Amino acid sequence: MGDEATQELSVTPDAVAGGRTHVSDEVVEKIAVVAARSVPGVAELGGDVARFFNAVLDRVGLDQVGDARRGCSAHVTDGSAVVNLVLVIEAGHPVPQVTDGVRAAVTAAVEAYGLRADEINIRVDDVALGDPAATSV
Repeated sequence: MGDEATQELSVTPDAVAGGRTHVSDEVVEKIAVVAARSVPGVAELGGDVARFFNAVLDRVGLDQVGDARRGCSAHVTDGSAVVNLVLVIEAGHPVPQVTDGVRAAVTAAVEAYGLRADEINIRVDDVALGDPAATSV
């Protein structure tokens, strides 16, 4: 037994196998939604119909259904992403300031995951005026 030698196998970075990596559209949508929601002045995401159905789902206890990608669609091709967002902006926040902030935040978030953000398209669908009952005297 004393004559047995131990052979070590050296692994170098050059020994990494090749292959392709594809990031799905859904992953980019989730990244974009989180980034967009972090911007001051963004009340919520999604158009009127989507918000209506999500409100119904919320009331029946299915509040997490569809939330991760609400108000966002994305398409990834060859490492570049096109992101489309539908926003509701809080009253009193200038639209250009909010949309510029969303564009910057989404671009930074997408690029942090190793993709290129080719387009961040934003449609402002509504303005959140707050709770009218809370502001009445």
